[in-house]
This record gives sequence, structure tokens and C-alpha cells, in this order.
Amino acid sequence: MKVRLMALGLALFSNLALADQENYKIDDSHSFANWTIRHVASKTAGTFNDITGTIFIDRNNLENSSVNARINMLSVNSGHAKRDDHIKKEDYLDAYKFGEMHFVSSKVEAKGADEGILTGKLSLHGVTKEISFPFKVLGFGDDPWGGYRMGIEAHTSLKASDYGFTWPLKPNASVGDDIEIALLIEGVRFYPDAKPIPAK
Repeated sequence: MKVRLMALGLALFSNLALADQENYKIDDSHSFANWTIRHVASKTAGTFNDITGTIFIDRNNLENSSVNARINMLSVNSGHAKRDDHIKKEDYLDAYKFGEMHFVSSKVEAKGADEGILTGKLSLHGVTKEISFPFKVLGFGDDPWGGYRMGIEAHTSLKASDYGFTWPLKPNASVGDDIEIALLIEGVRFYPDAKPIPAK
């Protein structure tokens, strides 16, 4: 009897925790993974603009939140089409073989009501590593198309060589190893029984 009561209590607690979570679908037309990397004596920058996934957020307890996101590596955009074609090839991203970057969170550590540290597994170029980085919830609000949205900003940095990329290891490499990343993510509230609202 005690075991049944404990199981019932755990199930009830789990359901209450889930009930506090809001489900947002990442809007790929308003979300960006911006990157900066050393090039010779300066820096160059660009973005990945095809980001998909879901965000579950609990406004009252950020630690009861989670993220599952994917970035299409073929969406790399440095503002120069010829350079982008080269970046996608085996010399750099090898995006035709490894077409996706995938992040799944495992922990959220709240540092305030609207910011914290996100930890999870990042899979890139056939390598999976645990990373942690700070994030900030920018806000919530109605959009002009009948939907409801939220925004998140996050910053992190990666070493390309940690994920099996060899370009920084070449003698006198013109492209650096350290990649600075700024994530600007916008999500549309998802209601299971609602009709989809076209993103603008």
C-alpha cells in the first residue's frame, strides 16, 4: 500500500511539473546561430539560419525547463556565396556528410528569474561532448498573427579541433580554432489542440 501511495505521489508530482511547462516550437525564420572566427589577422562572421526544435520552459522554475534543437549545417551563410560553398565541403564543415548539429539539454541551473546556465550534449561532426553556456530569457508576448512567442539569447564558444575538424591544426592555418557563437532564438507557443499558425 505504501509503495502504491509513493508511486501515486511521484506520478502526481511529475504531472504537476509538466503542467507548469510551456511548449515552444523554434521559429526557424526568426532564429539564428551567429558565429565569429579568426581569419588570418582579423575575424570573419556569419550565421546558420535553419534552426529547428522545441523549448519547454517553466517561468516559475527555470530548472524545470529543457531544450532540444537542431541546426542544418548546410544553412551556413557568411554573406559570400563562393566562400559558403567552400565552407560546406570536406576542408571545413564537411556538411554534406555531417549535415546536422544537435543539442539536447540535460540540466538548467537558474541564476535568476530569467537567466541561467544550460548544460547538455552537443553532437557535431560525428563527435558528442557535454557543454554548458549562459542564457537569458528575453521575454514573452503576443505576435501580430495570433500566436504567442518567447525569446532567448545565449552565448558560447567551441574549439573546432575538439569536434574533429582539422583546419586549425594545419601549419600557418588561416582560419582559427576558437568559434564564438551567439544564439538568438524565437519560439512560437505550441498548443496540442490548436491549428498551426503560419510564421511570418
